[in-house]
Amino acid sequence: MIISKTPFRISFFGGGTDYPIWCQENNGAVLGCTIDKYCYISCRFLPPFFEHKSRLVYSKIEMINYIDEIVHPAVRETLKHMNIKEGLEIHHDGDLPARSGLGSSSAFTVGLLNSLYALRGCMVSKQRLAKEAIYIEQERIKENVGSQDQVMAAYGGMNIIEFNSEGFEVNPIIIKKERIEELQNHLMLFYTGISRTASYIALEQINNTPKKKRELSAMYDMVWEAQKILDSESDIEDFGRLLNESWRLKKSLSDKISSHYIDYLYQLAIEEGAVGGKLLGAGGGGFLLLFAKPENQEKIKERLKGVLQVNFCFENKGSSIIYYSSND
Repeated sequence: MIISKTPFRISFFGGGTDYPIWCQENNGAVLGCTIDKYCYISCRFLPPFFEHKSRLVYSKIEMINYIDEIVHPAVRETLKHMNIKEGLEIHHDGDLPARSGLGSSSAFTVGLLNSLYALRGCMVSKQRLAKEAIYIEQERIKENVGSQDQVMAAYGGMNIIEFNSEGFEVNPIIIKKERIEELQNHLMLFYTGISRTASYIALEQINNTPKKKRELSAMYDMVWEAQKILDSESDIEDFGRLLNESWRLKKSLSDKISSHYIDYLYQLAIEEGAVGGKLLGAGGGGFLLLFAKPENQEKIKERLKGVLQVNFCFENKGSSIIYYSSND
């Protein structure tokens, strides 16, 4: 029996510059971090005593005899990619809802890869996990996704990830512990209750990319501006103001990124003292990240009463195997 634990992520700046259509011809970069909310994958070889060869348990239950019968695309294509022939039992559990802007799909793919390699007795590098997850999602499943989620899930921590036609490079953010805590204390996370399919939302943004070079170049530059803010003694609220500007630019990439309801929630928070924020992930719903002084957060929470707040902390381990037994 193997159990893997893979974190979800928050992307602050640069989202959109990690899509292949952009970074094949331009430099891309994303500043983000992982949080202490996780995707758990358990798997084991299934004894040959059942009518089915393999059993998959996630939001649905699949009992199958052939890999091509598997409905879940990430499971099907990962098993094919790894040339798995044995029968398996795979269970998924998540701390937060799927399709909510926290990179849960990529956390699933990375965690499944990590579990299956461990089941084979192999410990693979974070780089390999990220590269193979990117390949599975972009090339095998043909999803409209970028490359930041897979890298963040595999590596963990707060990083600037640079993208180009050759691949990616992970650069950890090295700043004082007190500064990281100050940043975390200014962040609030709310679940809008709206679930959406990122690949569908992202398609229009991808199609618009050739016409949005100015906006995407500005969003790329904000990654380095944000790094300077974190690496200095300037007012941490400058980070929040930059988030607000980045959100304004992101919304201009596609009319599917936000909605009247999301704009309404955001405006309520601004009226109660929030400095900035953004909808996480591709947009359309999911989690709303807000940046506000700690003394204003209770007012914001009260104004957004009925919208679920999720408390979180930063984490820095990335995908890991938390249980390994060759006898189960």
